[in-house]
Order: sequence, then C-alpha cells, then structure tokens
Amino acid sequence: MTRPGQEAVTLPVRRLGTIMSELGHTRLDLLKMDIEGAEFAVVRDMLSSRIEVDQLVVEVHPPQGRVFGPIWRLVRALRRGDSASSGFRTGSVSCHSSMQGASMQRPGERRPRVSFGMIVFNGQPFIRYNLEALYPFAHEIIVVEGASLGAAAHATPMGHSSDGTVELLREFAADHDPERKLSVVTAEDEGSPDGYWRGEKTEQSRAYASRATGDYLWQVDVDEFYQPDDMARVIAMLADDPEITAVSFRETTFWGDLETRVDGWYQRRGASEYHRLFKWGRGYRYVEHRPPTVLDPHGVDLRAGKWVRGSRLAADGIGLYHYSLLFPRQVLEKESYYQASGLRDEAMRWAMECYIGLNQPYRVHNVHAYPSWLERYAGDHPPAIRRLWGDIQRGEVVERIRPNQDAGRLLASRGYAVGRRLLEILDYPDRWRLGVVVLAARARRALRRWIGARLRRLFVGG
Repeated sequence: MTRPGQEAVTLPVRRLGTIMSELGHTRLDLLKMDIEGAEFAVVRDMLSSRIEVDQLVVEVHPPQGRVFGPIWRLVRALRRGDSASSGFRTGSVSCHSSMQGASMQRPGERRPRVSFGMIVFNGQPFIRYNLEALYPFAHEIIVVEGASLGAAAHATPMGHSSDGTVELLREFAADHDPERKLSVVTAEDEGSPDGYWRGEKTEQSRAYASRATGDYLWQVDVDEFYQPDDMARVIAMLADDPEITAVSFRETTFWGDLETRVDGWYQRRGASEYHRLFKWGRGYRYVEHRPPTVLDPHGVDLRAGKWVRGSRLAADGIGLYHYSLLFPRQVLEKESYYQASGLRDEAMRWAMECYIGLNQPYRVHNVHAYPSWLERYAGDHPPAIRRLWGDIQRGEVVERIRPNQDAGRLLASRGYAVGRRLLEILDYPDRWRLGVVVLAARARRALRRWIGARLRRLFVGG
C-alpha cells in the first residue's frame, strides 16, 4: 500500500498453499491476516485452492471512505464458498474501522448494551461453550447457579451443581473473562442459608434481572444457542429501532443427536415461541418465569408494546436452537426435577419409555400430553455446538450420547412418515374441537351469571 508522496516497494511473496505444503499442514485452526489491502486477493486464492480454515480473522483495508461495500463483498465470497464446499462456513462477522474519515457507526449511535441472564444447575457439558458464544455480544453475563428443591436429588448437600459447573464458572471467571463480564449469583447471595432457590425459577430469574445494568435483558437457558450472525442482526435491529420492547424466537428442539428434531401439536400451538429478550432499565420488573414476563415502569407488559414475534424473525432465518433433549443424563435429570416439583405427571416414565426406550414414537417431546414426532434435520448448527459435539466425539469432553440408531430406523420407515402426516392433519380439527369446548364453557359461565342476576333481582329486588 502506498500513500501520496511515497514510493512503492516490491517484495517477494509466496502463496498460502505453498507455505502450508512446506510446513506439512493440510488445514489451519486459525488464520489471522493484516496485509494492507491484499486480503481480498488472498481470500479468493484460498477459496479456489479449497484451503480448510476453522477460523479466519481479517483486518480489512478498503479504499478510503468505502467501508461497507468491500467488507460485504468479502463476506459474500466466503458464503459462496459454502456452496462450493471450500471448507468455509461463515460464523460471525465483526466490523471495526480505524480509518480516518470512515466510521462503522452513524454519529451519535451507540450499540445497545445487552445483559444476558442465565439460570444454571448441572450445566455440563453446555456451560463453557455457551459462555464463549455469548461473550462477544455481552455487556455482562449474569449466571444464577443452584438447585430448586425439586432438583435436590441431583444437587450437593448445600444445593449446588454436582457435575463440576461451579468449578468451571470459577475457572472461566479467572482465566477466560478479560473484560470481567461474568458474575455468578447463588441463593446464599439472596439470604438463603444454602444454595437452594425456594422460589424456584421465578426467584432465580428475578435475581439476575435485579442485577442487570444493560439496555436489554436477554434470557438464555444453558442448552439454548444462536447463530452468531443472528445475534448480531438482532442487536443491530434493536439499535435501529429503540421502540422495540420485547423479542421472541421460534425454537427448534433437537433429540438425541444433531440430525434429529422434534415437532408436534404442542409446538404448533404456540409453545415453540420463546419469549427471551426484553427492554430493560430503571423501574422495569421481571415478574414471572412461566412464561417470561417483564413489566415497564408503568406496570405494562412489554409484549403489549412493540413486540417482535418469533414468526417475523423466522421469516428472516433467525431462530433459537434448543438442545434440551440431546443427552440422556440431561433428560433424566430434567424429568426427575419436573416430577419432583409436581410440574409434569409421570415425567420419569416418559423419560424411560419414550426417550431412553423410544417405545412411543408419537410421544417424543417431554410435554407428552400432546402427540409429537421426530423429523430429520439437515440444517447447520451454531459453531459452539459444532465444537461441543466434535469434542465429545474425540473424547475431549466426557458425556454419554444416546445411540440414535432406533430413531434413524424409525425415520426411514414409510409407515412412520404416514402416521406423522396424519397427526399433522388431525391437529387442525382437534384445535377446532378445543375451541368449541372453550366457547361452550364460556357460554355456560355467562349463562349462569345471567340466571344468577335475574334470580337476585326477582327475590331480592333492585
């Protein structure tokens, strides 16, 4: 790169593929480039040579005053490489500019500060991967750790995680939190004599909400993940429209592996929309966990304001990836808690018969009062989950995986596909039937009130 009044200097260079061959490398874990404007040509050469790179960090030097065009041409080139099987999969794109006269933000614009709130109890193996995924987008991450009384069977005597989650949180704070974004809250911090949260999930949610200092509060379960690009797009949406008060996401639940998902009547009747992101500030109150509900300083539910629904984001390809039914230990502990807390009858029976055993293939979701079924999933997963799954496959993370061959055989069965389609069709008349039942119940109540009022006027007067 030359500047006015400077002479160009010619130096010998070698292609990246040549250097890799000399060093005996077939792929790269991380490649960082700061090569003063030559990055566009190098990336094109890498794509054509099909060089495999896990992470590519590029300092872009576009022409003076032209920032967005060159950067997004580079991003589009990488994404086109996806379909060309070049080895690249675009994760997140973070743009920074130090060029004089060029700015990546409009004057006076400030990126919204997002406080992430997470309830964690026995959060392995997800917790480290989730924290790493949230960190680049976080103003702060507030983790509320500990068991409710219904999870006592899987807790330490003092009510804390028994799977190493507490130790991992301490290690992350000490060694992987350079900006001091992570804070951990336990029931003892709220005055409890031990680690048990007697107010259950609502008390835990209020604990992180009361400490949040961001402009928005984003609730995340330990087994919920997002694509990095999607998180960046959501935060950009908040910056562009400060009137947004709440954001919901449509979730996809994975079952046993990364190629199998769950669908069913429960999901199709609104349960797949997860309320997760809320405007936040002085006077706002988190009032309920089921469903997550936040009130503004005037006591108005934020979903009564400018609420971005999950269907709108799903139309733009943005969703929540929910790995709540991925691992056997995770499922058994979860269902044990639901049953002990009285939240779901026969939860452990469902876990053994329908998840461990797959004996009822149309009751595969843990809200088992409704028919549900398995489907194949061929889409991508967030990079953090791909890393976790790969680490388990390589034995670097110890977690038992469900042998999902029975699910594979089921999905290959034509009879199962016919049954699934029949249930999809029957969902609509069942909704109509339930609607009639609800209307009939309302009519009966209205009739009783009318008769009662007439009788009072007849016998009492007035």
